[in-house]
Amino acid sequence: MAVMASLAASAARAAEAPSAAPFAAPGATGSASAPGFGSLTQVALSLALVLALVFVLAWVMRRLRATRRPGAPGIDVLAEVSLGPKERAVLVQVERVRLLVGVAAGQVCTLHVLPEAEPVAAQPADAAVGPDFASLLRRSLGR
Repeated sequence: MAVMASLAASAARAAEAPSAAPFAAPGATGSASAPGFGSLTQVALSLALVLALVFVLAWVMRRLRATRRPGAPGIDVLAEVSLGPKERAVLVQVERVRLLVGVAAGQVCTLHVLPEAEPVAAQPADAAVGPDFASLLRRSLGR
């Protein structure tokens, strides 16, 4: 009976004491709030900045590829024409040799070697020089 009396006394003390946090419950001191408008704006501005940077770098790379060092030896692309979605014919001059090259997906082949000519100097794009590429292509194909 003494045991039952001590159990009853401990149960009475537990009932009088303030209730503790439930067993295995996290002890969070504050509640997590949902992201607000400020963080959404920050993410959107960061994304816009990254996209703008990508477009600016693409534009710069395209401009750098188009420019050549004056007087540099190399290959000059005289003209090119699209023959299909992934095929084109390119007239190329290396030193004094002109080549008509076919370019397709994954391969490049020489279509015709034209007679030697004087090296082509850099000229403005709007200046008309000699026969156009279409007439050179027809002449080289024998038509």
